[in-house]
Amino acid sequence: MANRILIVEDEIDLARTLEYSLNKDGYDTICAATGKVALEHARQEPIPDLILLDLMLPDMSGLEVCRHVRSHPATQNVSILILTAKGEEIDRVVGFELGADDYVVKPFSIRELKLRIGAILRRQGGKGGVKPVSDNLIPINRTTQSIVVAGEEISLTSLEFRILDALTANPGQFMSRDELLKQVWGEKSGVRSRTVDVHVNRLREKLGPSNQLIETRRNVGYRYNQPKTNF
Repeated sequence: MANRILIVEDEIDLARTLEYSLNKDGYDTICAATGKVALEHARQEPIPDLILLDLMLPDMSGLEVCRHVRSHPATQNVSILILTAKGEEIDRVVGFELGADDYVVKPFSIRELKLRIGAILRRQGGKGGVKPVSDNLIPINRTTQSIVVAGEEISLTSLEFRILDALTANPGQFMSRDELLKQVWGEKSGVRSRTVDVHVNRLREKLGPSNQLIETRRNVGYRYNQPKTNF
């Protein structure tokens, strides 16, 4: 089944260009020119796999759309790639703090955009299968980008999944916020350490009673503690 992409862009010519190019690559697309319509489309089956989200919309900010997407149960794990004419660091930072997976600054090349879309969707799908379970790892399903806690499958966003994957790769060892920023967001993301805290807190919420698995140490960073029992 083709990946479904919701294009949220009020520049009609650009939206049509994106739709045509993505359709040629085999993606299933749907377009919205306002934030309100975008949220309606996002919550209708089939739920999109990824949202291309312009920040400058006629009825509401794209950041507000991002906030609504992340807060709704049906769409909280949908990948979001921000399209913006604003190159200021603060816009990227706020977008990441609200849960966006990546951003592209206008004007951009279609080729670059498609490469970024492909990278997000590959991370979303991973290599497939469940990561082997041992005494120091919880079950991680790379196909569904989810974990199992107390017998229940919990879906994660792309960023939450990558943070957990980074921490569980070296259980018991602390990773600084800078190390997580480089590994999860990349060397030149411009993201602040506060963004790491935001996403780790969201990850902890999904871990529920098992949130003690992720330990914070002031001025040091985070580490994944070995669970005493399998989940």
